[in-house]
Amino acid sequence: MIQNLKIAVTAALEAGKEILEIYHSDDFGVELKGDNSPLTKADLASHNVIMAHLSATNIPVLSEEGRSIPYLDRKDWNQLWIVDPIDGTKEFIKRNGEFTVNIALIENQKTVIGVIYVPVLNDLYFSTNEIGAFKVKVDIDDYNIDDLLKLGQKLPLERNDKKFTVVASRSHMSPETETYVADMRQKHGEVNLISKGSSLKLCMVAEGQADCYPRFAPTMEWDTAAGQAICEHAGFEVIDWETKKRMLYNREELLNAWFLVK
Repeated sequence: MIQNLKIAVTAALEAGKEILEIYHSDDFGVELKGDNSPLTKADLASHNVIMAHLSATNIPVLSEEGRSIPYLDRKDWNQLWIVDPIDGTKEFIKRNGEFTVNIALIENQKTVIGVIYVPVLNDLYFSTNEIGAFKVKVDIDDYNIDDLLKLGQKLPLERNDKKFTVVASRSHMSPETETYVADMRQKHGEVNLISKGSSLKLCMVAEGQADCYPRFAPTMEWDTAAGQAICEHAGFEVIDWETKKRMLYNREELLNAWFLVK
């Protein structure tokens, strides 16, 4: 488990280096995919770096930027990596820094390893179901994997502001989410509402800096797998709004149902 975690962390950090080179350039090479979502040179560069590292594990990979893999081919996979080379491509293009590299290991549809790297902030989140969840600041030009794993702060962190806090999507605030926030105001009084991009919303719950993250808008498995791992390994839940149970992965339908992180 720890060896796979080290490989995933290295893959995320090295992908982050490639992303930042393009982020600080003037040419993102933006294209539109079939669903009109943006794709940049950085997405593809990150994907290639991550795939090169994860290939050493001989575990199959489901990546947003990889080829489409039919359910018939992957339904019997007991283990798989789920990867989003850049979660928050719209935030990347806006240059607001709120994008991440997401890597998760799934076993029997459940999260066992989670890695999220925030290149602009040099924040690394990592977790396994054995050791828990952690956050550490990275010197991207001079890091040692073993030292990083030892220096991480265990999540959740101490929280000063006790006001009930809801974190929601910066780009996908839905009417249903607004209704949920209104319900929380009735229940808890004053509510602090924070908008964030990408998997940073899940990270905020894992850190203990937000009480919940309602997502009543579309997401895909690669958007949530790594963040769910980190939340779960920090002691929180990611509940499928339809089944009212833990959200599972490597489903036939890769589009997630609505969910609530708490």
